[in-house]
This record gives sequence, structure tokens and C-alpha cells, in this order.
Amino acid sequence: MLQDNPLLTQLKETLRSKIRYVEGIVKSTEKDFGFLEISQQKSYFIPPLFMKKVMNGDRIIASIKHEKDRLIAYPEKLIQPFLKRFVGRIEKKNNQLFVIPERSLPKQAIQCKPNIHFMRYSLQEGDWTIAEMLHHPLTGSQFFFAEIIEFITNEKNDLAPWWVTLARYNLERESPNIESPTEMLDEALDRADLTKMPFITIDSANTEDIDDALYIEDIGHGNLKLIVAIADPTAYISSGSVIDTVAAERLFTNYLPGLNIAMLPRHLSHNVCSLLPNKRRPVLACRVIISSNGTPDSDVQFFAAWITSKAQLIYNNVSDWLEDPQNSNWKPKNAIISQQINLLNQLRLSRHQWRQKHALLFQDRPDFRFLLNKKGEVLDIIAEHRRIANRIVEESMILVNICAANLLRDRFGFGIYNVHLGFDPMHREQAATMLTNHGINTHPIEIATLDGFRILRRQLDAQPNNFLNTRIRRFQLVSEIKTTPGPHFGLGLEVYATWTSPIRKYGDMVNHRLIKAIIKGENGIRPSDALTTKMSERRRQNRMAERDINDLLYSRFLKKSISSAKKFSAEVIDISKNGMRVRLQDNGAIAFIPASFIEEERNDLVFSHIYGHVKNKNGILYRVTDIVEVVIITVRMKTHSIIARLAKNY
Repeated sequence: MLQDNPLLTQLKETLRSKIRYVEGIVKSTEKDFGFLEISQQKSYFIPPLFMKKVMNGDRIIASIKHEKDRLIAYPEKLIQPFLKRFVGRIEKKNNQLFVIPERSLPKQAIQCKPNIHFMRYSLQEGDWTIAEMLHHPLTGSQFFFAEIIEFITNEKNDLAPWWVTLARYNLERESPNIESPTEMLDEALDRADLTKMPFITIDSANTEDIDDALYIEDIGHGNLKLIVAIADPTAYISSGSVIDTVAAERLFTNYLPGLNIAMLPRHLSHNVCSLLPNKRRPVLACRVIISSNGTPDSDVQFFAAWITSKAQLIYNNVSDWLEDPQNSNWKPKNAIISQQINLLNQLRLSRHQWRQKHALLFQDRPDFRFLLNKKGEVLDIIAEHRRIANRIVEESMILVNICAANLLRDRFGFGIYNVHLGFDPMHREQAATMLTNHGINTHPIEIATLDGFRILRRQLDAQPNNFLNTRIRRFQLVSEIKTTPGPHFGLGLEVYATWTSPIRKYGDMVNHRLIKAIIKGENGIRPSDALTTKMSERRRQNRMAERDINDLLYSRFLKKSISSAKKFSAEVIDISKNGMRVRLQDNGAIAFIPASFIEEERNDLVFSHIYGHVKNKNGILYRVTDIVEVVIITVRMKTHSIIARLAKNY
């Protein structure tokens, strides 16, 4: 038979051996064709007929053939699908159900069916859902097919963007609905009765989950005695209980604009454990003595206690009074509270001085808060600066967190630690070279040490602008959550571990239990590395969800600025080959200025991300940290991107 001909078999093998296979990412276009991207510099054309077998973002293996003076990619094997679990909107066509993935490019309708075990809702046009891909053309199916596994919300819901964003990152959309304990556990802890002491709390005006209270006393010779009392949810929640398991899954309270999803049941976080005024509450406390120059005494005491907060104060009120006591609209209700505030401010000044000399300080940058109505519409964006009262609480919390980090390190050698190791070892040489080129002489080995990093940061902070600080940031590692102690270069500290927000952070609950074990003279249970890995991932997901909601709200808010030609002051924060990214100083929104909106003669421009500048033949025109005036040109609601141009070119 012909098929048994050995010469034909040999010919087939020869032809097959000449076919080249490559792996890459599919990139769709607004038209029917696409490309297989191998690298930033290399890609292959995928014909329209074969684009029906793949989806934008799929990682595939394709055969490459030379046809009509062009290299063509033919999809052969799926390595990793772009869509597995995804969010999409329902569309109905010809009595069939389809789901449109929210981030598909271009719009791609995937036939689907609801999972009968999960769906108790009759799906309607425009409904937001979660789907799972069941079939893919490169795995033997004729077409894409998905299963709807969860209903999110309908398109008429004003808060749909919030629910969709949370679903996108597989985050909870509500606080835990679990029956909360009202009786405390028998922990065999002696609790000191501090209910007569004038503890105060200082928070934002709308804070309900109050987790820290402060008491301070002048004990003479320039020394201050500070007691920081922290809410104690582990007094009610046993390790391994239902609530503990839920908290260990959520790991953080998720704060979004106009919405927060608590880690613990609200009855616990906003009532039973919250350090509300005039309510007797169990706490875990730290007592530390600070000298006039801000140095803490080595004899730090951790203990369990009862307290009753005597005043619930608000950051702005306290700051107004401290800045201008005579003209402030708010005043402390009595002399005792006045004395507490003044002594705490004295502590702030001394601790600020200590950190400036022995550690590192935060760079000041305001937070921006969206003022929303009930429909989720942006009424205004408010800049919230870190004022005196914010710094009082900040310095107090940092101080006792350092104390806890030292205690856990010395007694157990483990805990939940925040670790930042400074420069990436792979990039220290580049960082040192760049700094030398800008007049700061340093050595890669020096900046790899905590002392060397501190010295460098102080030199950079003394610069007339923040340009070099922004440039070296790309050479640094990100902070990590670890079970073993390590330095935190960003804070300039040898060790750092938090325990001051146990209502909001599960890692702080873990550290509470370890501190209690030390108080009782027991052995602590070492937390698993799997827990810290999960914490890092959940923190990343929460931040991405917040970023996405922020982008949406900024887009909505600034859309009205297009017709007004309003000018905004903005800081250049990044340079790419296509233009500049800027941050509006009034509200924190990020906008992009395309290269064509910077100079008419674009051919003369050089855009450098590495050097952080735009220049032409005459020199540098713009660089990162420059302040420019911009006008909003357009807002792309589908991608939540804001496009601006320089006001001088408008």
C-alpha cells in the first residue's frame, strides 16, 4: 500500500522536521487577525480563521510556516489559557446564553450554561457573573464554552463596580455573618485594672473599629511613661474556632472607597472589642519609658489589662487645637485630657527626633478620600494630610511595634514580621553607579547594609527634590511578611512586627497570642510560612481591588473636567517610550500624556524610562518629580484611563 511506502514515510518525517515550533502569547487586534508575541521585539501573524481557536492572552505553541514572503503562526497546543475563572456579563442571542469576559480584547462572546448546583437565579441580559472555562478549541473542542458558577449582581445595581471588582480578585463582598461570642475565654491571664486611668483614643471621625488607646505620664527628669492599650479580640476568639478560621482566610479588613469589608464579624470589631468611650474593655498593653531624647528604656512590659477610654478624639480636632489653641473651634473637655494631648505631643517630638537619628522617617504624602453619595457617585475628593495628631498615634504605634518585634525575636525567634531587605543584590551595582553619576558617592557593599542604607536615605532626603529617591526605588526589593525576624530597611529598623491592629489584621492576632504565651511563661506556636505567603498574596489582591475602584471613581469624577478646560497642577511620576504619567496634586488621580501632546516635533524627542526624563537636542525638557500644568482631554471609561495634555499646548 502507498501509506506503507518507506520513501513516503521518510519524506513526511523530513518535512515535519523542518516545521519550526515556538511558544508565545496571543495578542488580539480590533480586527479579525492577531499576533503571536514571542518577545517585545518579535511576533508572528495569526490569520483570522485561526484566531477563532485562541483568545487574547493565551500562552500557546504554534507552528511557524513561510507563506507568501511572510512568517505565519498556526496555533497547535494550549500551554496556559488566559481565562480560567473569570468575571463577565450575560448576553442572550437566539435563545442561547453567552458570557462576555469583562477584560476581553476585542469583545468576545463565549457560549455558556449555568451550573445547576450554584445557580438559583434566572440570568438576565447584562447580569454580572463568575464563570469557569470548560472547553477550549486547542484542547479538542469546536468552540469556547464556559459554565456560570456564581451570580454577582445585575447591571442596575449602583454598587455593581464594587461587587464586580471584589469578584475579579476572588475577595469577599460582605463582612462575616457569624454568631459572635459574648463571653470571654478562660485564658488564665491576670488582667490589671487600669479603668481609672484617663486613656484616650484618636482616630478619624468615622472610625468604628477602634483598636488602640493611649495613656501617658510625666515621671520626672524628662522621662515619659507611655501605655499603649490594644483591643483584644483573641480574648474572645480561640485558635482554630470558626471565627478564627474565617479571619485566617480573609487575613485583613478590606478598605475600599465608600465600603469596607471587615475581617471579623462587625459585632466583634465595631462593638465588643472596639475601645469605645466609657466602655470597659479587655486589652493587651505595653508599658514603656521614654527619655527626653526619645530613647526607650530596655525594661519594656507587656501585660493584659482592663481599660475604659475617657474620650474618643478626632485627628483634625486634636491637630487644630495643638496648632492654634486660642482659635480652635474644638477644645478638650477637661484639663486631664488637655494634659494627655500635650504630653503625647511631647512624646511625638522626641520620638521623631530619635527616628531621624537612629532610623528613617516616612515621606509626607496625603491620602485622598472619595466623598460618595448612596449611589456611589463622587461628590468630591478630599486630601487628608498627616497632621500632628496622626503623627502622635503613628509614633506611639511604631514605638510599641518595635518593642514587640524585639520581644518576639529574643524569646521565640519567630512571629509575624515585616521585612524589607533594601536593594536587590542583582541591582546594587547599577544603583551605586547611578548615584555616583548624580554626585552621591557610595559603594554597593555599603548600601547593602542597614547602616549604609540609612546614611544613603538621609542623603537623598536632603536633596532639593525627590528625583533620586524615585530613581533608585526600582532597584529595591518589595517588603515581605516573614515568620523569622529580619531588618526593615524602609523604616531603618533592625526588626519590625505589628500587633496594634488585631481587629483588622490576622497577623496581629497571631502576634497577640505569642505575646500572651510569653506573659504566661508558655511556649509559643510558630506560625507557618504558608500563612505569611497567603498574607502577602491577600494584601496584593486587596491593593489591586482598591486601585481598580480608585481608577473608576477618578474617571467618573474627572470626566466633567473635559469640557471645562480646567487646569491641574501635576507631578511627573514616570516616563515611558510613549509619553509621561502624571499625578494630579489636588486629588491624586493618575493621568497619561501621550508623546504627541508633549511636543509637536516628536521626532526630536527622546523618552527614557531608565533616566526618568524627556529630552530633545537642546537638553532635558521634563523629568520625574517635575511639576507641570495639565488639562484633561478625554476619559476612557472602558479602561478607566485619563488622558491629558500640557496646558501650555492646549
